[in-house]
Amino acid sequence: MDNKEAIIQATIEMINEKGDRLDEITVREICKKSGVGLGLVNYHFGNKEKLIEVCVEYIVNDIVEQFQNMREETQKFTPFEKLEYLGNMTLNYLFEHEAVSRVSILTDMQTPKEKDNTNRTYAAYLPLISACRPDWSEETVQRKTFCLITVMQQIFLRHKAVSAILGVDLNSEQDRKELHAQILHDILGV
Repeated sequence: MDNKEAIIQATIEMINEKGDRLDEITVREICKKSGVGLGLVNYHFGNKEKLIEVCVEYIVNDIVEQFQNMREETQKFTPFEKLEYLGNMTLNYLFEHEAVSRVSILTDMQTPKEKDNTNRTYAAYLPLISACRPDWSEETVQRKTFCLITVMQQIFLRHKAVSAILGVDLNSEQDRKELHAQILHDILGV
């Protein structure tokens, strides 16, 4: 394993250990855990924040891959049930891994890339929206999928304001599930 990969692996381990306390991670700890000198973090990543963004992208990529591979678990579900299941998994992950999720979404918004986590999530949802509404054009499916992903990100990023506006407790898994089902009905028109 090269130095850059060692730094990434050590940082991912620390992110997983610290959970939502990402501010507690120090470059010194990362260097100690990865066995590299302080200057290599700056050389490869510029600063700790950029390193954490890269690591969060790795972590969330793995989660999105799991979402895309959920076919076995949902084999007997209708397309709508699959979409509902995936959406609940997504929202639960966002709320259970708040710091990582916030970094991921905000990084994608500030510096969008072709294969960032938002685009990968969009790609996972697209065939499910299409299967739910085979009567829609490809353009409509794309637009509605974009709307769904955007709404889910806003529900997470602005959960306190959304909770107050809609009168739901988004910290409650059941309330999130009910809101998500309603949003699916609103967007899909079913």
